[in-house]
Amino acid sequence: MSAMTKHDINPSDLEAKMRELQGEVETTATSAKQYALVAGAVAVVAVVSVAFLLGRRRGKKKTTVVEVRRI
Repeated sequence: MSAMTKHDINPSDLEAKMRELQGEVETTATSAKQYALVAGAVAVVAVVSVAFLLGRRRGKKKTTVVEVRRI
């Protein structure tokens, strides 16, 4: 044989590595959920604010002013 050595891989080794990877994935998913929740809340506040400001502006532009004159 050359300088390469034969590695024995057991099912228990594979299972341990998969559990380790699964733990990392769950941690990353939890962190991503928190960021997505914050980003969603910010987006909702931004959309509601823009809708409010545009509606307020439109209301001011189309407001009818009635003058009452006495003769």
